Amino acid sequence: MFLVSSLSQIMHHIETRISELLQQQAGFDTGIANTAGVFIVLAMIILLAVIVDYICKVIFKRVIIPVVKRTKATWDDLLLDKKVINNLIYIIPALLIYILVSLIFTQETTLAEWIRRLCSVYMVAVVINFISAILDLTKEIIHHNKNLREKSFHGLFQILKIILFFVGGIIIISIIIEKSPVTLFAGLGASAAILTLVFKDSIVGFVSGVQLSANDMLRVGDWITVPKYNINGYVIEVTLYTVKVQNFDNTITTIPPSALIYESFQNWRGMQESGGRRIKRSINIDMNSIRFCTPEMLDKYRKIGLLKDYIEQKETILYAYNQEHNIDNSVLVNGRRQTNIGVFRAYLERYIESLEPVNTNLHHMVRQLQPTEKGIPIELYFFSSEKNWIKYEQIQSDVFDHVLVIIPEFDLHVFQAPSGHDFVKLKVEDDKDI
Repeated sequence: MFLVSSLSQIMHHIETRISELLQQQAGFDTGIANTAGVFIVLAMIILLAVIVDYICKVIFKRVIIPVVKRTKATWDDLLLDKKVINNLIYIIPALLIYILVSLIFTQETTLAEWIRRLCSVYMVAVVINFISAILDLTKEIIHHNKNLREKSFHGLFQILKIILFFVGGIIIISIIIEKSPVTLFAGLGASAAILTLVFKDSIVGFVSGVQLSANDMLRVGDWITVPKYNINGYVIEVTLYTVKVQNFDNTITTIPPSALIYESFQNWRGMQESGGRRIKRSINIDMNSIRFCTPEMLDKYRKIGLLKDYIEQKETILYAYNQEHNIDNSVLVNGRRQTNIGVFRAYLERYIESLEPVNTNLHHMVRQLQPTEKGIPIELYFFSSEKNWIKYEQIQSDVFDHVLVIIPEFDLHVFQAPSGHDFVKLKVEDDKDI
């Protein structure tokens, strides 16, 4: 402050000396000489501000940048990338001009007043830009934080910037028209309804974004499906106005955040964070191929490694039951007997449990569904520990390839609607009979 005061005294002395010289040597009258002295001093102040600005930039380039680059921390590198420090440097020349003009031109003049106003407007604009850079820096730091990266703060920072520029604009207008910002804000209170209408989408988007974030309903990187909008892919960006989703066909769909609040959508994050991805698929068995197991059929099934112990244990239990109740075995419907579809289900249960990619800690079962005109569905329900889409589909296909192949081994038939080949085959057999 002492240095600034000394500079102001020196420049005030220079102004007085220049005015005297112009009057004595050039014969100017007092008014013209004083005006010329004022403009010369202003030019010197501006030149001094330019020199100070150049010195600050040299110090920043030669001292601060090398020091920042030598540190291991990442946040100071972000300070440079987001130009936070640069914005602070820009305010120094304007602040210097404002102080010197205020100290030198003690008497209020229109020129000095407008110079101070312009400096004030410039400094407010620089401060706004500085705060905006701080917000960008904070958002980038959050993005680099593993715990916060998945949270959606993009919309929050957007609304903060809107508020920042709105308040900054009011302050700049108040400086230009020499009115208190409080008065302007009070006047805007009467226009709240209009402002609400103008910023309706922003307000709705902000509220929706806060709900999505607060309830942890959506994160960047989540796989979501929204049937109404044909969306099936990963969230790549959540902003104040839009949620961007890259579908699996590499197209990008944008929807408003409010659509995810008012409409139903499916988030697959729970599956990805769990121990497995569900496989639930059924095969229709022709009911005409279901029958009691004969001794010959049981002998064949005993040779299947996964079924040997099961057949023996089941036969022991059924034999004991039939003996206890004096069952007449000459009639098959008497007593309890194994069926080929029951043995088939038992095989599938043990087959699923034997597969390495299956997470047996989660629910897994083989069950019958309601019979229909297309046969009786046998559903396999289990979870694959591999959740990657491609590998998951490969595991699912391998399982059902095996299931389809081994069905005939249990004297069962897959139900399949007749095709053209079936009708041709039937016609050929009829022709042979004729």
